Amino acid sequence: MIYLDYNATTPIDPLVLEAMEPYLKEAFGNASSRSHSLGWRAQMAVDRSRRQVAQSIGAKPSEIIFTSGATESNNMAILGAFWAQQERLSGQRPHIITASAEHKAVLEVCLQAQKWGAELSLLPVNRFGQVEVDEVARHIQPQTILISIMAANNEIGSLNPIAEIGQLAKDRGVWFHTDAAQAAGKIPLDVQGMNIDLLSISGHKIYGPKGVGALYMRSEAPRVELQPLFFGGSQERGLRPGTLNVSGIVGLGRALELAEELREAEELRFRDYAQELIENLRHESKEIVLNGHPEQRLAGNISLSFPGLNSELFALGLSGLALSSSSACTSESASPSHVLKAIGLSDELARATLRIGLGRPTSRQDMAVATQKLLDLIRKNKEISAH
Repeated sequence: MIYLDYNATTPIDPLVLEAMEPYLKEAFGNASSRSHSLGWRAQMAVDRSRRQVAQSIGAKPSEIIFTSGATESNNMAILGAFWAQQERLSGQRPHIITASAEHKAVLEVCLQAQKWGAELSLLPVNRFGQVEVDEVARHIQPQTILISIMAANNEIGSLNPIAEIGQLAKDRGVWFHTDAAQAAGKIPLDVQGMNIDLLSISGHKIYGPKGVGALYMRSEAPRVELQPLFFGGSQERGLRPGTLNVSGIVGLGRALELAEELREAEELRFRDYAQELIENLRHESKEIVLNGHPEQRLAGNISLSFPGLNSELFALGLSGLALSSSSACTSESASPSHVLKAIGLSDELARATLRIGLGRPTSRQDMAVATQKLLDLIRKNKEISAH
């Protein structure tokens, strides 16, 4: 099996596993146990990881809250802001802005806030799946409390103008949250320079363990204060109570550290692989569409639509390849991807779309095999169509 679904999840990097291993075995202490060395060692490991995560996005260690992943971080940011700001608005409905191409881990949270009384603006995206800054500005109201726009789209790879949206939010006195699950470790992120107030990270997208993530929460100018969604302990400033996942947190910190070290080299390699793949496929079929922005995109995310292709051929022609036709969180749905629909694809074309995710272990030989299988699929479809 050649795995090309690295946007869905990644394997743990051996160096990450090596960093985690002591905290799964002999250094198994509870980071909240302050009366013996096992607890101290666990707490020191958590502190080190907090510094690593903070450094990767230009934050202070004290601004990092460890969570179970980006979905939990998104819930904490959006619902925590909603509940925290209600009292300030003196009876007015809090207003939240997000976009139609967001991950369900943001869309469904915003819809839940709407059920609880929030007013929601769901912005359209352009044909590349990007949010226009002018569109955000047009929807800001006096009672707008939060703008939540993803840094990079999980299905088509397009990058949003995060710095520009952040500046707009700062100028208008609105908190700005970005789901950076796909972007962290893959593109430069600077919460200060980009005026980001809340940012979500997930470990399993960057060769770290599953079940761990982080939420960045700005401490000043402006100071963000969220209403806790969970109760039962003082860990993570009372926002995320419960025994800390020390080994997972260690893995997250090391994974982000490694990602920053390797980012530029991996980006160059992925862009080279992607360009070669697309050129070879278009030599056989010029109608193939690259979804998302041609340049402002994640290097390792290749979303391709095949006009006129019978989508049932995917299962027959791509055996031996682990690919995706949508987000991993929605792949069980029979409905076409909401992201592909948002950028204007028909149901038929959306169903004839593949997402190829390149990753650290991807080799040129892997790409050669995948390219050949896709070319065979295109040719087979032409034969069927001709009869």
